[in-house]
Amino acid sequence: MLDLRPNCECCDTDLPAESPDALICSFECTFCRACNERHFHDRCPNCGGQLVARPTRVGKVLANNPASTHRVLKPQVPCA
Repeated sequence: MLDLRPNCECCDTDLPAESPDALICSFECTFCRACNERHFHDRCPNCGGQLVARPTRVGKVLANNPASTHRVLKPQVPCA
């Protein structure tokens, strides 16, 4: 099951489980669309993998399988 991290690792923007603006790579590195468009161009800065839209989780499924509350922020990721 995906972690559904709650924030962009670059700018720390909130990315709730239902957010259409969350992008992930195969290692679940999580970024917002704005940082991707500005800096990454569909490539994860951590592993080089493809960034794709993260599936959403809503309703009863989200209630039974909550998103992570652990925030990941990597200051070494190029973000301004």
